[in-house]
Amino acid sequence: MVNLAPGLHSGRLDPKSYEENFSDLHPAYDRHEALVASDRCYFCYDAPCMKACPTSIDIPLFIRQISTGNALGAAKTIFDQNIIGGMCARVCPTETLCEQACVRNTAESKPVEIGRLQRYATDAAMEQDKQFYTRAPSTGKTIGIVGAGPAGLACAHRLAMKGHAVTIYDARPKAGGLNEYGIAAYKAPGDFAQREVDYILGIGGIDIFDGQMLGRDFSLEDLRQKHDAVFLGMGLGGVNALGAPGDHINGVIDAVEFIAHLRSADSKADVPVGRRVVVIGGGMTAIDAAIQSKLLGAEEVTICYRRGKENMNASEFEQDLAAQKGVLIRHWLKPVEIHHKDGHVSAIELEYTHIEDGQLKGNGHKLTIACDQVLTAIGQKLDVAGVETIRLDGGKIAIDEHCRTSIAGVWAGGDCAAGGDDLTVSAAAMGRDAAESIHQSLN
Repeated sequence: MVNLAPGLHSGRLDPKSYEENFSDLHPAYDRHEALVASDRCYFCYDAPCMKACPTSIDIPLFIRQISTGNALGAAKTIFDQNIIGGMCARVCPTETLCEQACVRNTAESKPVEIGRLQRYATDAAMEQDKQFYTRAPSTGKTIGIVGAGPAGLACAHRLAMKGHAVTIYDARPKAGGLNEYGIAAYKAPGDFAQREVDYILGIGGIDIFDGQMLGRDFSLEDLRQKHDAVFLGMGLGGVNALGAPGDHINGVIDAVEFIAHLRSADSKADVPVGRRVVVIGGGMTAIDAAIQSKLLGAEEVTICYRRGKENMNASEFEQDLAAQKGVLIRHWLKPVEIHHKDGHVSAIELEYTHIEDGQLKGNGHKLTIACDQVLTAIGQKLDVAGVETIRLDGGKIAIDEHCRTSIAGVWAGGDCAAGGDDLTVSAAAMGRDAAESIHQSLN
């Protein structure tokens, strides 16, 4: 039974509904399913899927290894390029990357399910705690890393493997970055993010200090004095303001915080959600927030995006998934004002938009949607505290092709760096490549 009371309420559903709603989006393969799925691969010599992977995993090789019953060998092939391969298998938009490039699409309009095969292999290794890498003899060098997200962890693991001592400083109470706090709960249920962190730390030589924020607890110069090299992978800590009257009213919540609260809650039933929810934005965060609002028991969930469907950053698969879950996506609408009753959100007023002379403009026609919760997902930005002396590019840390910043001995990667694109797999690739550059510089 659903609690349809207006306002923000927790426990809108019965326990069984929460369990069903937040189960795995793509259930894991069993051995037989993995063998059947791997048999569909053509093992292309030019591997367009591999070229489409930001971490350049040898996809035909690891699928062939699965097809011969060598799941652990497949896991090593994956981890050689991407130590965050377990989470990437769950959250990577494979439908727009490797699977979109799969030649099976031409023949059957259905690609090899590369993501689920990758999960099958990496899960096998992690469940057995199979560590494929050992540390090289100590180099005596230390590297300070800011941020224990995908970029920082990938960088730390590669550096530890090469014999360097690594210290990670993270502002959050738990390591994992967006994998821990920003991934939709139905994509990575349970404590997988922490299990992956533990698996990565299993190589040794990596220390993590939680609750340590750059610009508050230490400075960049402190790190430069203490370590032989520094890597910045702290992601985007700031959020863009809605900038509409009423955006401070009770019931207006940043979607990133909403998702983080949901992931850290002891029970999904503890997370309050409105009866009628409006989400502002067109990216993955907007989709994740909207779907999870619906899964928590919201009766009506509407995404409002200021441009057209083709301009949304969320993939077509994610948009279709939202529609399947009962989310209404409306385009060409921008927020004008949030109305309230007795200090709580009661409605949101929006204006229809259009493109004129290449610019997005309102056309004067307005629409009001009744709601008791507004989730804002209009993008994040770099928190420049602590990095004021570094050159920026488009609001992010400027880096060269080797991930080096404008300050000697400091590298950067992931979402905080220019070129980062809000994907776990891209952050992992940048962290790995920065580690190789740091190692070469130190030697």
